Amino acid sequence: MSSPSNTTRPHEAPLIALVGSDGSGKSTVGAALLQWMQEQRPTELCHLGKQTGNMGRAIARWPIIGRRFHRKLTEKADKAREPKGPGTATALVMYLFSMRRVRRFRRMLRLRQQGIAILTDRFPQVEVPGPMDGLSLPSTAAQPPLVRALARRERGHYQWMVSHRPDLVIRLTVDLATAIRRKPDHRERSLATKIADLARLRFNGAKVVDIDATQPLDQVLAQAKQAIGEVLAARPA
Repeated sequence: MSSPSNTTRPHEAPLIALVGSDGSGKSTVGAALLQWMQEQRPTELCHLGKQTGNMGRAIARWPIIGRRFHRKLTEKADKAREPKGPGTATALVMYLFSMRRVRRFRRMLRLRQQGIAILTDRFPQVEVPGPMDGLSLPSTAAQPPLVRALARRERGHYQWMVSHRPDLVIRLTVDLATAIRRKPDHRERSLATKIADLARLRFNGAKVVDIDATQPLDQVLAQAKQAIGEVLAARPA
């Protein structure tokens, strides 16, 4: 399948994507970069993840039934990534989470068209299915018709989103040992998968700057600001 064309227009405000696996310090770096960018021009932070992981961890903290319920959800999510794909009920829930992301993406585009620079936390992609912001629903002939239809619709939405290529992607890289130390409540296998998947992403040919997130925070921010500053200078408010 050919890559979708980039729909960015020269007059649109800059779009900067900040991506990184859990444990990369993405939230801390994003908050600092947002404050710095807002000193340069109007800027909004837009969260573009499905946020299923946060929901699951919140459920796990429920008294009495939380851990058991979270374990069942995790088992269903693991089965959803198997070749045969999820069942109809699980697929519907996963599709609804994807549509939440689409709504947030549309809001982000409206802000951008108003001249507001955008810094995103995460960014959708169609290169690698799975938890690193990829497609949730695989499409196979063995699936029920409804699941195949949902998978086609999800792919269509994602292809539209990735056609809006960021001006710059800041990719925070981190090794597994550091990620585990920073996120002890996360599953090691999940962290390893996200780290590996992130390294494979090309974001539809967008400019990607890799920054070692195991460095001290001030060094990470200095490198990110230098890359973002070049974009802002080329696209004045």
